Amino acid sequence: MLTVSRSTSIRLSWACLALAAGVMIYLGKSNIKWAFKVPRDWRLPLKKQISDLMDWLVNTADLGLFTFYEFTRGLAWVLEKPLDLATGIFATGILSGEGSAAVQLTQPLSWIAVILLVMAIGHYANGWKLSLFVGACFGYLAVFGQWHSAMVTLSSVLIAVPIGVVSGVLLGIVAYRYKWMEKIITPVLDLMQTVPVFAYLVPILFLFGFGPVAAMIATMIYAMPPMVRVTILAFRQVPEELTDLGKVTGCTFLQMLQKVLIPASAPSLMVGVNQVIMLSLNMVIIASMIGAGGLGYDVLTALRRLDIGAGFESGVAIVVLAIALDRLSQAFARRTEVSHQKSNLKGITSRYPYTLFTVVMLILISVFALFASWIQTYPETMTITTGDFWSNLVKYINVNYFDQIEAVKVFILTNILLPFKRFLLMLPWPVVVLGVGLLGYQLGGWRLAILTFLLTLFCALVGLWDKTMVTVYLCGISVMFAAVLGIPLGILGAEKPGLGRFLETVIDTLQTLPSFVYLMPVVMLFRVGDFSAMIAVIAYSIAPAIRYTLHGIRQVDPQLVEAGLANGCTQWQVLTKIKLRMAMPEIMLGINQTVMLALSMLVITALVGTRELGQEVYIALTKADTGRGIVAGLCVAFIAIITDRLIHAGVARSRERLGL
Repeated sequence: MLTVSRSTSIRLSWACLALAAGVMIYLGKSNIKWAFKVPRDWRLPLKKQISDLMDWLVNTADLGLFTFYEFTRGLAWVLEKPLDLATGIFATGILSGEGSAAVQLTQPLSWIAVILLVMAIGHYANGWKLSLFVGACFGYLAVFGQWHSAMVTLSSVLIAVPIGVVSGVLLGIVAYRYKWMEKIITPVLDLMQTVPVFAYLVPILFLFGFGPVAAMIATMIYAMPPMVRVTILAFRQVPEELTDLGKVTGCTFLQMLQKVLIPASAPSLMVGVNQVIMLSLNMVIIASMIGAGGLGYDVLTALRRLDIGAGFESGVAIVVLAIALDRLSQAFARRTEVSHQKSNLKGITSRYPYTLFTVVMLILISVFALFASWIQTYPETMTITTGDFWSNLVKYINVNYFDQIEAVKVFILTNILLPFKRFLLMLPWPVVVLGVGLLGYQLGGWRLAILTFLLTLFCALVGLWDKTMVTVYLCGISVMFAAVLGIPLGILGAEKPGLGRFLETVIDTLQTLPSFVYLMPVVMLFRVGDFSAMIAVIAYSIAPAIRYTLHGIRQVDPQLVEAGLANGCTQWQVLTKIKLRMAMPEIMLGINQTVMLALSMLVITALVGTRELGQEVYIALTKADTGRGIVAGLCVAFIAIITDRLIHAGVARSRERLGL
């Protein structure tokens, strides 16, 4: 009996698929139209069904004592109170009344008081170095005239982060306790992290109204998933000896949480808190579209005016605020317990020195601020701006190097972008769907094959195939350029430690700089279109390609390198035959993260004229079309999930082959 190996059957399948594609393309669209455009009768009416569901929720759904709409508006009212309090303390002062009739009851905290407050927190967390650093960051906000907007943003973050953290930890605890719950919420978390934020802004607006509360809820949805995942992982990494001891002593699950799991996993949980803070700050510009003020609104306004100087300054202010909060949260994650026990100390001064200092300091400065306006508000005459410098720099480049920039743009568009785009749009959709499924089978077996096949088929059956292919084209080209630039930089950084430290500083800045900030110089230099979108996506998504390459090469076992050198290998052979091969799994994970960032940026580049799924999502937001936005958002999410699963399966096979 003739038997065929799995590898041989896969090769035959690829050959048959290529032959089928060739036949379909040869026959052309006139003979088999269904293979190039999904017939209307085959399409799923999801857009209308989702829109009808939202209409039912807003206008009809009744929960008994109140409607679903009243429930969501009531929840918005509850969340509005702490947000108003935080905004009053840091930005506007405590107000009585609403709108133009509001009366200011108290002044907000003085800029000096806030700076000293964060310095005290920094000193408590990690000493004077951190204290001075975060003080300098907040001082920057005042000196460069970004104080009020930064305090509005900080107020939102201070409310959104604790709610997101608590919700994430609670969900993580439930998923840790019940395996079936983890299986349910894992795909939900995947969608929360991959569906573009624009896609669920419309239902949030319908349910919670336009304003800071709706923006805060969108921020929590976007920022919460890492906290859930970190909680599950942190609890599972608690040593079995500790959990077994808890069980032996008769602890209930709540006691186990309180006495064992949470204390043992506190450092890991703080990493999750750090991620929630970073993602919340990453959302501030998008949140400004639905009513959030602050720095995000300033960047968005500057983008609409194409005022690169003002937009860059506001964007840098977000980066500075993000870095300060990042360093504080990391310091708390690493902080060890104070050597002395508070219970052995007598007197409030000895037991709570930081709290006492903070309270006294806030009271004294607030009193002095009543008599000196410069203590309350940083004087405008002393502010500094670099806005004109950045605007003039871009204008100078545009005026003096227009021909060279245009030549590069036309060359890449004509010889790379457009041919690749036409090739993808020319492919019959059944061939692509089957090809993705076959790739899933080759890398991960039948389960991955079925998943990738169904998710790709979804994009075809909802009538968004062409826009899906344009998204794949733009994302693929951008990731290719990001890899071509990022991987060599990562290799050089790993080989030269000084350059590596510099690159890490640069990519930290790139990853905290708001995505909208990239659009302004790109539009002013290259105008709108696919090329501009590609440049913005590369700038935003290149960081993981560099970071993971650095990490992968650095962690190669030195004994392997020494063995290669002992056998007569040159430095080039050691790099190509040993280091890169051993680091390839990490490099591929970096490419995976680059794809995720590229897809998230593509939705934003819809503002510069791209015609892909991002544009579909943005149009749905402007037209308040819930179904259209969510379906397009799901297509983006499914592209991300397919890429993620395929790369992880390929990395797993690579690790197995390398014996890692």
